[in-house]
Amino acid sequence: MKTLETKRLILRNWKLSDSKDLFEYAQSELVGPNAGWKPHKNEDESIKIIEKFINDDDVYAIELKSENKVIGSIGIHKRYPDDKLKEPNQREIGYVLSPKYWGNGYVPEAVKQVIDYCLVDMKLDIIWCGHFDFNDRSKRVIEKCGFEYKFRKEELLERLDNKKVTTLFYNKVNEDR
Repeated sequence: MKTLETKRLILRNWKLSDSKDLFEYAQSELVGPNAGWKPHKNEDESIKIIEKFINDDDVYAIELKSENKVIGSIGIHKRYPDDKLKEPNQREIGYVLSPKYWGNGYVPEAVKQVIDYCLVDMKLDIIWCGHFDFNDRSKRVIEKCGFEYKFRKEELLERLDNKKVTTLFYNKVNEDR
């Protein structure tokens, strides 16, 4: 994926040297469970996740320019939330941010940049975004970024010991296609 830049952020490929920054926020109970995964137990676990990010090539590190520090991640995943829509060229955006940086508008800034990249460079037909019904912070980001609510789905999260959740899905359709 090509590096993207905003006024305050660099969205770039992950490096193994980012493991300390990832572990710093991924060990928080406020981060993983809101995104569907367990908090990291140690930095080795964070290294394995970074290796997966590098291999899959669909998740950006969110680097804060002013600190030269990774403060979160944003992915452009090959997922199909609506089982009836498998044909259009589509992806799902997912994101997490270190609680230390919440409330500064970093995630909407990153999401808006990724939306532009998805529509213009990747020429996607549909961009999806979702949040669990208990994650109001993520809901606000989705609303700020202009996604339109479509449906809700009950799911079991394997990575959270099959916890039952309700996910609300939104999308943005490429009007130029």
